[in-house]
Amino acid sequence: MTKPASAAAALASPHPSLFSDSSGLAQGLVEAFLAVRGETERRAAPLSPEDQLIQSMPDASPAKWHRAHTTWFFEQFLLGEHCADYKPFHPDYAFLFNSYYVSAGPRHARHRRGDLTRPGAEEITAYRRYVDAAVVKFFHEATEDQLRTIAPLVEVGLNHEQQHQELMLTDILHAFAQNPISPAYDEAWRFPVSTPARDARVTLNEGIHTIGHTDDGFHFDNEKPAHRALVGPVELNRNLVTNAEWLAFMNDGGYATPTLWLMDGFAVVCNEEWKAPGYWREISGQWHIMTLGGLRPIDPDAPVCHVSYYEADAFARWSGKHLPTEMEWEVAARAGHLNDAFGIVWQWTRSAYAPYPGYRAIEGALGEYNGKFMVNQLVLRGSSLATPLGHSRITYRNFFYPHHRWQFTGLRLADYA
Repeated sequence: MTKPASAAAALASPHPSLFSDSSGLAQGLVEAFLAVRGETERRAAPLSPEDQLIQSMPDASPAKWHRAHTTWFFEQFLLGEHCADYKPFHPDYAFLFNSYYVSAGPRHARHRRGDLTRPGAEEITAYRRYVDAAVVKFFHEATEDQLRTIAPLVEVGLNHEQQHQELMLTDILHAFAQNPISPAYDEAWRFPVSTPARDARVTLNEGIHTIGHTDDGFHFDNEKPAHRALVGPVELNRNLVTNAEWLAFMNDGGYATPTLWLMDGFAVVCNEEWKAPGYWREISGQWHIMTLGGLRPIDPDAPVCHVSYYEADAFARWSGKHLPTEMEWEVAARAGHLNDAFGIVWQWTRSAYAPYPGYRAIEGALGEYNGKFMVNQLVLRGSSLATPLGHSRITYRNFFYPHHRWQFTGLRLADYA
């Protein structure tokens, strides 16, 4: 793999639209496939083989595993089911690199992915090249009808890989944060510049709005069916909550005031001894944060990052406000009212991750992708600095458990108008 001059520049590399028909469907699929697959390798390039092995907690996965799992996805669901003469790269890889697709067979335990010293990083590179070559060959040799049949599956696979591209960065940052020498993924990395609006608040009057995905563009099944919902009256902050605002919360005893917290949240605060957001460290009386560029001083004007739902909810209570619902967020974002809605931090909402009215998971193994996780998690909207270009949209529903904060997660506030 060729290491880019700057991993930060690699994260901004655009890729062509997934199905450009200017050169025909086969060529469009090839270009989109290779662009997304190449982005994964660009993100892995700054990592040593040792970096790619580490699993710093059960919720994270090694970079090597991410590279292999996204390859297995295409081998299992595309080549294995649609290419009659395909021979798998290795008979054990389906067991090692399946994630949670019970319908696809048994799998290695998630919390033990870091035990897989073999196959090595270079063997995974060979695996990726083998499958990539087979996929490209298949695209060129398939009939037009075959291509149209598999195109939606390919699009799901590429969006799935883009999700793992984001996870590669969040997971390696967590791993590096455990290292006492605070290594950098890319020393040239910088936190995205926020552009706060002077008019800090916007009011949504009471009204009935369409929520969810409505057009033929790509979307995951959890973004549908589109439905009507009553929203407002509510007042939303245009801007994201900043580090300076969070420091005021901390200095006012926010982490030590039980009346601000949900019961489960305060239990986590006590058990984990939280006193600040994730990756914050106080050094000689000054707060620093572990970033993809290494340890950096806190920028008071930057949006706060790496906070859990519990922390976001407590901060909102301390502020005398609340978190927006995902419906309020979507209506405001669609109208262009939210500043920095995309590309900096995912934003917690107060909405439980649940099915939309009329939702049904798709049939088969891919039906396990979203629906079976619709319990005990909260919805986040927008996208983060680690989200690949082209992988965000207004209706996208991200979801995590309320104690999670290793992702690039922040918040904005809302209040009843």
